Amino acid sequence: MGLTTELYKSGLSQKESYLISSLAKEKKDIFTLKDAQKFVPEGTKKIVNSLVKKKWVLDLKRGLYALVPLDVGPEGADSFLVHSFVIAPYLVKPYYIGFWSALNYHGLTEQIPRDTFIASTKPKRPVKVLTWSYVFVEMREHKFFGYETYEIEGKKIHISSPEKTIVDCLDHPEHAGGIEEVARAIYFNVKDLDIGKIIEYAKRMKNAAILKRLGFILEKTGLLPKYENYFSDFVPTKGYSSLDPLSPKKGKHNSKWGLLINLDLNPERWFY
Repeated sequence: MGLTTELYKSGLSQKESYLISSLAKEKKDIFTLKDAQKFVPEGTKKIVNSLVKKKWVLDLKRGLYALVPLDVGPEGADSFLVHSFVIAPYLVKPYYIGFWSALNYHGLTEQIPRDTFIASTKPKRPVKVLTWSYVFVEMREHKFFGYETYEIEGKKIHISSPEKTIVDCLDHPEHAGGIEEVARAIYFNVKDLDIGKIIEYAKRMKNAAILKRLGFILEKTGLLPKYENYFSDFVPTKGYSSLDPLSPKKGKHNSKWGLLINLDLNPERWFY
């Protein structure tokens, strides 16, 4: 016998069937307990828990659930996967997917980060949803910009633009796999990036270390002559910022860029 809606619904109570249908109609494929209460005000948690047991609903985290599509098959929630980015809007607001996660999404790196990095103006501790770990990076209001809306699994998700992703990663290389990962992203994708926009965004961030790191990376990779006009009025601020926050604060001081070179960037080894 083929799998049909009728066959599936034969194992559901009237309230369970009504909740499933109502959520699907409202396109609430990811929903909270509060969403469910709008359709079944009484005994909501018990009904949702029952649907979890029957594999119609996937329990993501406390109070957050995913509706399992009919076409998933008889295994239901056991064989259903949700893209980690789709969960982000339900974890914190405002938000955007950024740093190493955005770097990978835009194809600026082949490295797949273990964690999903989310930028927000609100502090939040790391959380785990199913097999995914989410790291939240608190940002000041003036830094929270430069994201765009992308569609993933039918959902509109905020992700930093390629240029803002580079700027954020230069601001906090520790959330991007380290400065070498950022340098590789710039070097191999420079033709697809708007360096002028990166410079503009960097100035808005009000962190001198961003331009220092960018200038040094462009020089080290032989790209600076092409973009030198953007640094014509560049004067490093006092003090030496670390090139790579993840490395020990030991190395040579570069007065041109105002950097402590605590990591050897060697573009030649990036080809092997």
